[in-house]
Amino acid sequence: MPMKFSKWTGLGNDFVLLEPGQTPDFGKGFTENVIRLCDRRFGIGADGVVIVTPMDGEGCLVLDKAEVGPASKAVANGVDFEMRIFNADGSEAAMCGNATRCVAKFIVSRGLAKSADTKVFNLHTKSGLVKPALLDDGRVCVDMGLPRNFLGSIKLTADSYDFTAETVSMGNPHAVIFVDDIEKIQLEKWGSILEVDKQFPDRCNIEFAQVVTPTQIRMRVWERGCGVTMACGTGSCATLVAAQRTGRVGVEADIVLDGGTLHIKHEEDGPVLMTGPAQEVFKGEIEM
Repeated sequence: MPMKFSKWTGLGNDFVLLEPGQTPDFGKGFTENVIRLCDRRFGIGADGVVIVTPMDGEGCLVLDKAEVGPASKAVANGVDFEMRIFNADGSEAAMCGNATRCVAKFIVSRGLAKSADTKVFNLHTKSGLVKPALLDDGRVCVDMGLPRNFLGSIKLTADSYDFTAETVSMGNPHAVIFVDDIEKIQLEKWGSILEVDKQFPDRCNIEFAQVVTPTQIRMRVWERGCGVTMACGTGSCATLVAAQRTGRVGVEADIVLDGGTLHIKHEEDGPVLMTGPAQEVFKGEIEM
């Protein structure tokens, strides 16, 4: 049977979303199917595949790749949807900011919300709850939760170049490296080396960032499981937090990415707020 899907993008970070009623087989062959769907020559083409599951009254969730069953009441209460994200290499991501904005618009456009007037949702992810809100200007503002410092400032080396990285977790790990001239970085070469540094047993997202002004940062990203991408929402949040930690910026800044700009705000002891666009590209069916 053909699988119904839609293609979405958040500043060029693109995703395949399964349409409502399309239940994937999380058993044998699932990873290969994700890789195929994301292939830009032989599949749909995307940085990842996203599966959105509405929560019913009993808190029904997909618990893992092999099992469907009830979630605990503690998890289910107050949660509207579950979001699972799979990278282009088939690995599962704990969190993705750009996908979250796409999912918020997907929920509204498919009439999945409890009310047509609902514009704010609680999404359950592997890294916890996130809360996207649709704004009147068409953008989506996401409460990304609190940032976490998982390794502090660390030293890294790639291809005989030494770097100092600020590590920040936004539900997934990031290493932010500040540079004087972002045009001189060898993103694909250095990113692939640093992603698998021995200090990152679960691999790591790598950001190179140049502070242009106190309210603007130019950033490029190598995402674990994907490679070079046009944008990274969690990476943008991590970049602002790292810049704050090192005294480079204040409460908020625009993060200028290859695919466009995200606005990130983080007040002391508060959650990180990410605001940016999301857009549906097309719908289709594919034989699986």
